[in-house]
Amino acid sequence: MAKCLVTGGAGFIGSHVVDELIKLSSEVIVLDDLSGGFKENVNKKAIFVEGDVGNHALVNKLFKENKFDYIYHLAAYAAENLSHFIKRFNYNNNLIGSINLINASVNNDVKCFVFTSSIAVYGANQVPMTEDLVPKPEDSYGIAKYTVEQELKICHEVFGLNYIIFRPHNLYGERQNMGDKYRNVLAIFMNQLLNGEAMTIFGDGEQKRAFTYVGDVVPVIARAPLVKEAYNEVFNIGADKPYTVNQIAEYIAEAMNVEKKVKYLPARKEVRNAFSEHNKARTILRYNDKMHLKDGINKMVKWAIKQGVKQSKKFDNIEVMKNMPEHWLKDFF
Repeated sequence: MAKCLVTGGAGFIGSHVVDELIKLSSEVIVLDDLSGGFKENVNKKAIFVEGDVGNHALVNKLFKENKFDYIYHLAAYAAENLSHFIKRFNYNNNLIGSINLINASVNNDVKCFVFTSSIAVYGANQVPMTEDLVPKPEDSYGIAKYTVEQELKICHEVFGLNYIIFRPHNLYGERQNMGDKYRNVLAIFMNQLLNGEAMTIFGDGEQKRAFTYVGDVVPVIARAPLVKEAYNEVFNIGADKPYTVNQIAEYIAEAMNVEKKVKYLPARKEVRNAFSEHNKARTILRYNDKMHLKDGINKMVKWAIKQGVKQSKKFDNIEVMKNMPEHWLKDFF
């Protein structure tokens, strides 16, 4: 039986990965500070530890008390556009916390470190984005993720730590945090419509993304360390077909059986088109994105309606106000 640590295991993607590991009869310990996740998301067969990956003493204690085979590092604050304005918070959470885990993994002979990076590392590259492109991140979140990728490669060369890097993109589905107004556009739209509000779109809504149902991705992430050919490789993982944000708004309104109400906001600095191809994951990991977007949205909408409206939390760690989108700026005055 493999012993696994899942960071961020009370969150959206992480809790689904935990479920898959339990199906594989793994012994699972979840480390999560509940800043974006919820304890009720954690599988009852997993051991839950409330704590922050930034706490290196706690991380070292967990590794000392447990002989982990595999680390699944999903803890992150994944708000690409907001990351410009929360640089210290972003790097403490997404970079320093990762380094704490990497150090402990090296010191305790972990067999494989599975890291969820992001398509954000590519920046405004050619599309569809492939793993052989040179990353050019355009936001602090993408910079942090790419730095962790580089650390893992160096630690494999110097210390022999095996890793698998995933670059997922635009995941959606059940358990997504609908109370976070700064990330996850599908959840934001659903929460706004449930609250009788218009869906807010930055720019003209013609920016393209490939939206990925969480249930297509997490089984591949969970099983990856069992595939030796995947070791020390990078994989794009997600849906192939891109859609505009305008199309997403239309599909969600249709699924919720409400009038499509949209409020367009001034454009913000973001990559216009971001989607990737997944031949490598299909070949080595037998990945297959089976869920059609409309079907996945319908599944998420049914879940969202049961959840009801979630109150968006005010982000208390803004460090830079200059050039912040006006729609966000009013939250902090």
